[in-house]
Amino acid sequence: MEPLLVEQRGPVRWLLLNRPERRNALDITLIEALDKQISSAEADPDTAVIAVAGRGPSFCAGGDFHQFLELHDAGDNPVGFLTDVSACFSRIAASPKPWVAVLHGHAVAGGLELALACDVVVAADTTLIGDGHLNRRLVPAGGSSVRLPGAVGRGLSRWLLLTGELLPATAFENTGWIRAIVPEADLEATATRICGQLADRHSPAQEHLKTLLHRIDGMAPEQALREELATFAANWSASSVADALRAFLAPSTTKADIK
Repeated sequence: MEPLLVEQRGPVRWLLLNRPERRNALDITLIEALDKQISSAEADPDTAVIAVAGRGPSFCAGGDFHQFLELHDAGDNPVGFLTDVSACFSRIAASPKPWVAVLHGHAVAGGLELALACDVVVAADTTLIGDGHLNRRLVPAGGSSVRLPGAVGRGLSRWLLLTGELLPATAFENTGWIRAIVPEADLEATATRICGQLADRHSPAQEHLKTLLHRIDGMAPEQALREELATFAANWSASSVADALRAFLAPSTTKADIK
């Protein structure tokens, strides 16, 4: 069975984690398939947005412990595999195209870290979300200790990291991290609508902006402002911004024409 299913739905490429019998736990084959799709989606001019979801009862319950123990029993440290996981998620975070995580069931440990690497999160209201590493005497290795504070705030992130507690998606309602929390029956339709909004703004400018947002994250304000100006200059030179502005200013332009 393929560990990752790919469905191209117009300008949105859906990546479906497909290890339902393991709650889509991350193993080498799944990470390799996901990493391959990052390159493929970024190179495809007809793909504007990438959505990642899970088949079966959960989005992703974390790393595959069977994989960890197989590596350990073979004399290998799982850190090599986790280096690949971390690099894959960092590629998602740095991608010039928007990524949308669509959560249901469980988004725990590596599943949470995958969602944190995405730009937009949509969740079923019953989804259980948390870091969970300490529940198995592990520490994070896919980015949650780095990205979670920025997503949900210092206090909540410390609680989740230091207790391993899993909370329902509704507990994150006031953090701003999850764009929409809906009944599971409405999840796919809501995610499709949100992906469509992102796809409607697909342009070189959006890709330049997405890259800029990643690059300046945590940067000193003075340097970030210089990067912003440099990105403006690059976007102006590389795309037909002037033509778009002329079309906007033309007398016949209506609000319905402006995207």
